[in-house]
Amino acid sequence: MERARRHQRGLARLALLLLALVAELSGRSLAQRLDFGRHVETPYSGAQYYPILLAVVKVAVALMLARVAWRFVKARTVARAARRLLAANGSPPARSAPRVRIELSPRLWLGSFLVTSLIYLLQVDGEGISAGRWPLLAPWLHTAALPVFAVLSVVVALVYRAVENWLSDYENYARDTAACASRLLRESLPSPHPTVGELVSPRSLFGLAFEVRPPPAPA
Repeated sequence: MERARRHQRGLARLALLLLALVAELSGRSLAQRLDFGRHVETPYSGAQYYPILLAVVKVAVALMLARVAWRFVKARTVARAARRLLAANGSPPARSAPRVRIELSPRLWLGSFLVTSLIYLLQVDGEGISAGRWPLLAPWLHTAALPVFAVLSVVVALVYRAVENWLSDYENYARDTAACASRLLRESLPSPHPTVGELVSPRSLFGLAFEVRPPPAPA
């Protein structure tokens, strides 16, 4: 169980990192267009790794969405079967299905902002070094990257926390509903009848003779 939880937490952190990377790809384009109204080249123009990066991001997003959909369908299937069993026995479910809760975590926002900003800085610095320049902190200081990533990080934090909380609440709801249906099913089952062997004991058949010791064996 603990191993499964660690695996799930690791995948959740990977999902957050992927969302941050998607925000960085969108934010870089937006930051260049908001760069004080100047016309600039298209982001990633001339970057040979851009098609590979775009393909990796698309595949990773597809896998992340597939995992979220699989967890939801699995929990919904369990909850639906349990609700049908409870309805057949005339018992209402323990609680209603959870709804999406909008919640902003400052810690999550800060982590997303740092990740997106650092990815952007490393990419631009890497491209500058390969071209014979070393911009260092210029991508942060001379563009609108930091404000753009600050806003996009709010979106990332809201989406990630909302999906995480809703999916976790729905899985807990499915488990609670299934447990309630299981208890109801156990209570509704008839108690097993005792067998003849359980009702009739050797003492009831033979009386005191059952407790008399046999005579000693002849010498």
